[in-house]
Amino acid sequence: MWDPDQYRRFAAERARPFAELVARIGAVAPRSVVDLGCGPGDLTVDLSRRWPGAALHGVDSSPEMIEAARKWEGQPGLSFELADLRDWRPAAPVDVLVANAVLQWVPGHLGLLPRWVSWLSSDGWLGFQLPGNLDQPPHAAIAEMAASPRWRSLIGAGAFARQAGDPVDYLEVLAGAGCRVDAWETTYLHVLSGPDPVAEWVRGTALRPVLAMLDDAQTAEFLAEYRDRMRQAYPARPFGTILPFRRVFVVAHRPGSTSAERAVPPAVRSGD
Repeated sequence: MWDPDQYRRFAAERARPFAELVARIGAVAPRSVVDLGCGPGDLTVDLSRRWPGAALHGVDSSPEMIEAARKWEGQPGLSFELADLRDWRPAAPVDVLVANAVLQWVPGHLGLLPRWVSWLSSDGWLGFQLPGNLDQPPHAAIAEMAASPRWRSLIGAGAFARQAGDPVDYLEVLAGAGCRVDAWETTYLHVLSGPDPVAEWVRGTALRPVLAMLDDAQTAEFLAEYRDRMRQAYPARPFGTILPFRRVFVVAHRPGSTSAERAVPPAVRSGD
């Protein structure tokens, strides 16, 4: 279960890579923009400010997130839908397709990308970003704790978010689908405030499926150990706690064509 309020605790830090991704999308006046994995809709609203003449449609698989997003539906051009992005398909070609910090939850997500390109209109754009820090302490601690005698039987090893592939992998797949591709990576140095900020950051994302397996007492025990690990890995400084965070970015452009745009093909489930 997603908690929109917990997710929003570090809204400024989470919004920065989104803004930098969208800034590299060269669409001038798109008619249709889709935000896959829209969460509570806050950043979908930002897209509507970037392209005020477009119809903006947000899609997310979390009922809690879509419920939070629906508060924005009174604004012109905004709509939201509960759906799994592996199964969802548009009714018509899309001018801009954005997927912000969502593909890490999808096994085999490289297989989705050619299908997404096929949904783009002539001169359409695809942009996505996702974390690439699986080897860092927040994720390493989850894996180590899940494998420990105390937690192994309760959690197991299958509840964790995946991470980004190498940027070149995305470039090769999308260039092979006929796109011009810009792929890069950035490591942010977030300075977080408040008590146990790294644990609270992860609690809103990667810890979510882990804690869903535990009752209240177990959750408190797990979090106490996890917070201690994060305090050791990321000691507080007088000005805050530094969290290095690597992200991979990809923007793909489907060049314009003089031929008629293709119809959107039937949905095909990507392999795991």
